[in-house]
Amino acid sequence: MKNMPTTPTPLRLRTPTLALAALLLAGCATLEPQALNPAEIKAAVDGDRIGLSKDVEPLAGPLTLEEAVARAIKHNAERRLKAMEEAVAQGTFDAGRFDMLPKLVAAAGYRYRDKDLITRSEDSVTGLPSLANPYISSSREAVTTDLGFSWSLLDFGQSYFAARQNADRVLIAAERRRKAVHTLIQDVRTAYWRLVAAEKLGATLKRTIGDAEAALADARRVEDERLRSPIEPLRYQRQLLENLRLLEIIEHELSTARVELAALANLPLGQPIRVVEPTGTVNTAWLELPMEEMEAHALMLNPDLRESLYNARIAQQETRRALLRLFPGLSFNYALKTSNDDYLIHDTWKEAGAQISFNLLGLLAAPAQMRLAEAGVALADQKRMATQMAVLTQLHLARLHYANAARQFARADAIAGVDTRIAEHVAHQEQAEKQTRLERVSQQTAAILSVLRRYQALSNAQAAASRLQATLGLEPVVAGSDAQPLAELTAAVARALAAWESGRLPPLPEAPLAAD
Repeated sequence: MKNMPTTPTPLRLRTPTLALAALLLAGCATLEPQALNPAEIKAAVDGDRIGLSKDVEPLAGPLTLEEAVARAIKHNAERRLKAMEEAVAQGTFDAGRFDMLPKLVAAAGYRYRDKDLITRSEDSVTGLPSLANPYISSSREAVTTDLGFSWSLLDFGQSYFAARQNADRVLIAAERRRKAVHTLIQDVRTAYWRLVAAEKLGATLKRTIGDAEAALADARRVEDERLRSPIEPLRYQRQLLENLRLLEIIEHELSTARVELAALANLPLGQPIRVVEPTGTVNTAWLELPMEEMEAHALMLNPDLRESLYNARIAQQETRRALLRLFPGLSFNYALKTSNDDYLIHDTWKEAGAQISFNLLGLLAAPAQMRLAEAGVALADQKRMATQMAVLTQLHLARLHYANAARQFARADAIAGVDTRIAEHVAHQEQAEKQTRLERVSQQTAAILSVLRRYQALSNAQAAASRLQATLGLEPVVAGSDAQPLAELTAAVARALAAWESGRLPPLPEAPLAAD
């Protein structure tokens, strides 16, 4: 027999244990809310600013529409957020697959008691106490270790269906990222054309405002000198002030386009941006495509509808998980254990076992769980059908909006051309002293408004094209856009935009969704 312990050792553990307990209680009692200090806020803000501008290529020259879209796809903070959400969903799926593996657990423990474990026994036949003295069967302190292997068939099934649901959630995150890219491209197109209008009208706008201010000063001087009837200079001033008001509204509306485009492309907000006006205008070839062909593409590629299909598949997997809970659980375990208890003759041993269990009372909840799972499937199917109807409605509306925007642009373009030519004639007549400065300022203001409305109509047409493109599920995005150099991504975006301008739908994929 091994050596028996002779002296108790309670003080070796009592003092540190009491000290640790006192420390924990004191910590809980003194816990208070701690507000962020200025240094922490500044460090977080500076770190975020560095993170947002990290690996962002500086703008070396004029910004084209293709480069603006490429920069937004690559560096926009909102799109980065969607990409990170997709990465988190992928990480959840990767981690969940390991739940299907058996459990291999290594454990170690220490126990102590201040008195010996002394037991008595009695005769099983007579019930009288045994004549032997009470005996000790365990040491006061011991260290145990074990390495255990266990596997449960029920846990495996639950983990399997959960992993399939997480896989579908990864695909849902990818569809949401596609939708975010569609919205981002639409916003970039709108802001870009507004900035084109601002650069196109900027010099003329400032010059016309200066002429109007000078004419207003002359009119006020004439009124003060009382050389004419007071009503005529006042009417003159009223017209000039109305023109100035319109010009200042236009200037204010266009002044925000630069900041909006810089924010979308993740460029410094105070950096001057020069843009290049694209040569294309509005492509009406999409209006000539058969509606049935466009509907087929929308039903196959629209991200909202594809997300609803994945959600329906997740609901079906949940039904199978609920059905699996009705089966008995079967588990196996095997472990290698050791202990330094002095009273053990064999201090190393192996254990193995199998267990089957069944929750009999769980049968009471089984019908309700199945009804809940089936209701979830029915709800997902109804959402899918509602989404399909919504997608078709969006497609028809997007096509109508695009057609209306194309007509409005054609009309605004014609009006802008006429007003510009009239302004040129009035300017020549003013030089020949056949027209007053007020007439020239008024006509110049009308021309500026017409040109602005032309660019607004063009911007609306581009936005309508983006909505139609998003409804059809067509986006100028290539795989690996985060890792691609900006120049290659810009070229890929240019090819995608050129394909859109061709007015032809790409061939449909054969199997965009994996079979259930």
